[in-house]
Amino acid sequence: MLWITFAWGSCFLAIQIGLNDAPVLWFAALRGLIAGGALVAVAGVRRAPMPRGRRTWVLISVLGVVNVSVAFAAMFGGLVGLSTGAASVLANAQPLLILLPAWWIYKERVSRRTLVAMGVGFAGLLAVAAPSGVGTGAWLSLTAAVAITAGTLISRQVTADVLQVIAWHFVVGGAVLAVAAWLVEGPPAINWSARFISVLLYVSLVGTAAAFLGWFTEVRNCRLDAVTAWTFLVPVFGILLSVLILGERQTFWGIGGMVLVVISMMFLVRPSGKARSSPAAVGVENAVPTIRRRGPSR
Repeated sequence: MLWITFAWGSCFLAIQIGLNDAPVLWFAALRGLIAGGALVAVAGVRRAPMPRGRRTWVLISVLGVVNVSVAFAAMFGGLVGLSTGAASVLANAQPLLILLPAWWIYKERVSRRTLVAMGVGFAGLLAVAAPSGVGTGAWLSLTAAVAITAGTLISRQVTADVLQVIAWHFVVGGAVLAVAAWLVEGPPAINWSARFISVLLYVSLVGTAAAFLGWFTEVRNCRLDAVTAWTFLVPVFGILLSVLILGERQTFWGIGGMVLVVISMMFLVRPSGKARSSPAAVGVENAVPTIRRRGPSR
């Protein structure tokens, strides 16, 4: 999971750079289409079984619209109105947004320790984002977080081969974004520089195709609060990279917020003594020993 959070954190930096050469929606559409095309090719080489049934394809289509069309458009748009660090913070509020639906839909009870740790992490995110204020960029980033949370929940309902599901949901979502981009932004006005091509390939293949495949594989195999807790680290990586490469300055509150996020992660991913001694213990602390015991539903 650590490499996935780093890939997503670095994506915010890469997207910020790429937006100098391409409009928002076209850039987002290309991200989805290239990622989807690459995964469809991999699925073909591996002869992964195609999804079957009307319900499965409806769910894949809905997943594509929510997790790709809405989430990517809002995420890219949020970066226009916010700093890289603030946008990465607000777009990754998924650990808190997932708690109630996971309890309601999948009966995943949450321990007091998990709630406290996530509260500390959320306080850290607010401390980082507060200096940027609340504007269009902030609301778009939060919209991206809600859409990604919904996509995570929907993905558990699709029982087809995970590689094919991820591949085709990117194709569907990217195609919808391409239509929206043509209607809103007109023909693609993109500067196909070496810088943009490099950024686009990194975002599409590493930060999207590979990272989301790993993400949805984990989502199928462990508790939602456990796996989404890792996304608290995405803004930490995003902020550190923006400081080192773009020279974005961080306030006292921003530095303090990152410290709180790291502290919360230490409690969220480390098994407690109760979890180690009792397999039936509930909460994120028992996710590590059970992460491979439960296979995907078929």
